[in-house]
Amino acid sequence: MSSIEINKDTYLMWYEQMLLMRRFEEKTGQLYGQQKIRGFCHLYIGQEAVLAGAMSVIKPEDSMITAYRDHAHALAKGVTPNAIMAEMYGKATGCSKGKGGSMHMFDKEKHFYGGHGIVGGQVPLGAGIAFAEKYKGTEFVNIAYMGDGAVRQGALTETFNMAALWKLPVIFVCENNGYAMGTSVERTTAQTDIYKLGLPYGIPSSPVDGMDPAAVHVAMDEAVQRARAGEGPTFLEMRTYRYKGHSMSDPQKYRTKEELESYKAKDPLEATKQTILAEKYADEAWFDEMDAKIKAIVDEAVKFAEESPWPDASELYTDVYVQEDYPYIRD
Repeated sequence: MSSIEINKDTYLMWYEQMLLMRRFEEKTGQLYGQQKIRGFCHLYIGQEAVLAGAMSVIKPEDSMITAYRDHAHALAKGVTPNAIMAEMYGKATGCSKGKGGSMHMFDKEKHFYGGHGIVGGQVPLGAGIAFAEKYKGTEFVNIAYMGDGAVRQGALTETFNMAALWKLPVIFVCENNGYAMGTSVERTTAQTDIYKLGLPYGIPSSPVDGMDPAAVHVAMDEAVQRARAGEGPTFLEMRTYRYKGHSMSDPQKYRTKEELESYKAKDPLEATKQTILAEKYADEAWFDEMDAKIKAIVDEAVKFAEESPWPDASELYTDVYVQEDYPYIRD
């Protein structure tokens, strides 16, 4: 059982958060098709419950780090839709000043530390952030998200060992959507129960239904309590599914339409809506109002991005070195 009550407000919050993620990502896909957004682009559609269930547990000061499927994580941590959309447009008003794009979101004030393009590269960084919190004597934790492809990186085992040895306040979360970039877990991983990779290090590890925000909430609550109590890391395998491809260029030939439809029948957004209606937490009018509210937020984000300025060429020389007068060779 969770120490944080799951009630009407929780379900309404989950639905609103997941609807914003879904509609924002749907619009992102449309804009990418129009070449308003360029470069690589990885959508989170289908996996929203993994984040919603965590956000009802963690504090604003708790930090988060993830890989390059990061738009929804930034939204969850409170980065504004305007700043995220502007970043994807490459505009100066973006959360990374237009220099990071889709894969490299960052907001220090919101304790959101990326957005990382190197597979598994964020995992040791998450442990490092947790080490800093422990060193400073705070109660805050880090959540380090990764995909199922990242667990085959050597940095994972090194990080698990160090985090367990030093009892770092970090929750490692594998968002297992089954296919990494495009090859199934069964074809690439000797241990297909990914959560078991944490057990040799004495890290409490378990699988979680990543399509159910309530299940995520309960698992995350236990992990966060352990971390705040100084008991060290937890490894959670969130079993989820992405409804879109790995990236916008993915033809998705590695899975069948029947499999995709079977997971769409478990859509966390629709399941949460049905729970809300069954419990009489809200009526259809509330859902209509929420649809309109979220549409307005997403439309405003697009307008903001469209109207924002491009970065000045001088920005090429900023945010590279701490030394402000670094002697660049400019000729």
